[in-house]
Amino acid sequence: MASGSDSGSRSAPETLSEVVRVHLRKLCLHEFPCGIGSWNRSRFLPQTWRTWRELTPREEETVSPGEETVEALLGLVRSPHSPWVLVEDSSAEDHFLRELAIQNPLMLKDTFLYSYFRSLRMVDKQVSLVDKDLLKFVNLEELILSANKIKEVNAANLPPTLKVLELYGNEIRSMECLCAHPPPGLQHLGLGHNKLLGPLESLYVTNNYWPNLVSLDLGFNDLTDLQGMMVSLSTLRHLRLLVLQGNPLALVPYYRGFTIDSLTRLCVLDDITVSPNEKHQFRGFSLSGDFLAQEAQFVVSIGNVKGVVDTSIWDPEPGPEGPFIAYNYYVTYDFVEEEQGEGSQYGGVLAKPDPQSRAILGTVLFSTNHKPWADVISYNYEMQHTFKDLVPLKAFLLSGTTVTIVEEKIVSWAVVPLPVEIPLPAKKGKGEKDKKETVGKNKKGKAEKEPRKEQKAPKKKKEIPKELRQEPSVLRVLGSDLVALEPLLAGESQVSTVCNYGVIRTLESDKMILTRDLKKTKKGAKKEKSKPQMPSFDSDYQPEPLTVEVQIQLNQYRTAEEALHF
Repeated sequence: MASGSDSGSRSAPETLSEVVRVHLRKLCLHEFPCGIGSWNRSRFLPQTWRTWRELTPREEETVSPGEETVEALLGLVRSPHSPWVLVEDSSAEDHFLRELAIQNPLMLKDTFLYSYFRSLRMVDKQVSLVDKDLLKFVNLEELILSANKIKEVNAANLPPTLKVLELYGNEIRSMECLCAHPPPGLQHLGLGHNKLLGPLESLYVTNNYWPNLVSLDLGFNDLTDLQGMMVSLSTLRHLRLLVLQGNPLALVPYYRGFTIDSLTRLCVLDDITVSPNEKHQFRGFSLSGDFLAQEAQFVVSIGNVKGVVDTSIWDPEPGPEGPFIAYNYYVTYDFVEEEQGEGSQYGGVLAKPDPQSRAILGTVLFSTNHKPWADVISYNYEMQHTFKDLVPLKAFLLSGTTVTIVEEKIVSWAVVPLPVEIPLPAKKGKGEKDKKETVGKNKKGKAEKEPRKEQKAPKKKKEIPKELRQEPSVLRVLGSDLVALEPLLAGESQVSTVCNYGVIRTLESDKMILTRDLKKTKKGAKKEKSKPQMPSFDSDYQPEPLTVEVQIQLNQYRTAEEALHF
């Protein structure tokens, strides 16, 4: 029996038995085209000898007027275009019951239903209590109660015939409630995405409680004691499949190797097959558990930034007193606070979208070096982060980090302005009058001596004063984006992405930058006959978007020797 989430309004939390009854009513086992009614009544009258079998094709032709044949009624529940068809996620049991309610509705009594079901699937139905009525399902082997509101499960209410129990996405804080009377034949236990917390949880995963357990999923909880967990799990002689990813304990760099060597019978860890090569690489590694630090290591790398507009093209030329304007660009990202308190706090323009949640997590803002503008600003930034408090680290990875590109504008003024340089006129010497005369020939036809040219005083280059008064920096966010880090919890060793903030450059700005660069290349060079031509911009010109390369890597040891070396 399967039941998915309701699309309508939600009611108060329900017991499991009540949810089952509601689901059976929705199957409409006693209404058209199922059950007994005017559409098939003659086939189930007490005096007929055809009560407990289907009609033959010849007999179907003799049904009473106004009644439907069995095939016609079955077609109504089987056709995907019928208004009586079941929803897509209905289980095989649901389909069987609907057809049985057409072929032989007299069998659908409570005693039959309780003995028939081998599987119950009640997902996202607001179930908060697993009550004792579940024991009526005497042959139940599979119970799936994921995405509900269950905080505790009274194991005494679980049928002893259970082989599969899934409780994903509930609010269970401890496995202790399941260990009072656990089903002895349970082979799979799924408790992922709950709130299991604390080192004592390892006491409840031993052979004393689960002697036949083959598969165990404890992923995405808050378990931190890897060594204690391995000691308990090693007692499960039949355990072959294990999921622990998403827990803080899986963030330590030696997690996979230590787990593989501790559980020698394990075949699959975190949905990845344990290879013979892995077993060989980490052989004997579990004996060194006491010497391994309980900490996680991350390396954050910031590469190239492209698509930044050079804002200085709109600034006027400075006067003797200024303003002298400079621009720098840098990238910031936030990470959960370490014990050493590295990083720096920024406010104002760099405040996070949700400062309250970030404050709870205790995040710190880290920054690359400040660099001037370029078409491609290369940072080559790399920072290693080490964490011992793994529970808040997991919460931070679930929320992600915000990567921001910032423009810093620095305005300075001269404390003592430079004097304005005025070129001095050349000294007058001998033949001064001749200099003003026009060069020509005298009456005798001899050429007159050409007067000496005036010597112009050399112009001095503009100098920036040595003493400057700097105003507070003006910060402007060019782009900000959230980078998802949850893949690091789900088994990925690194997150590598290019944050794309869209196009902020324009055709006008690119033309101005190109014009300025051309003037710089001509400065100091000899004048040529042909001036350099301005490159033409096509009509479909599209400037490069603003991007930054980001990579965050979770350190993981690949061999026992590598782990022991560090």
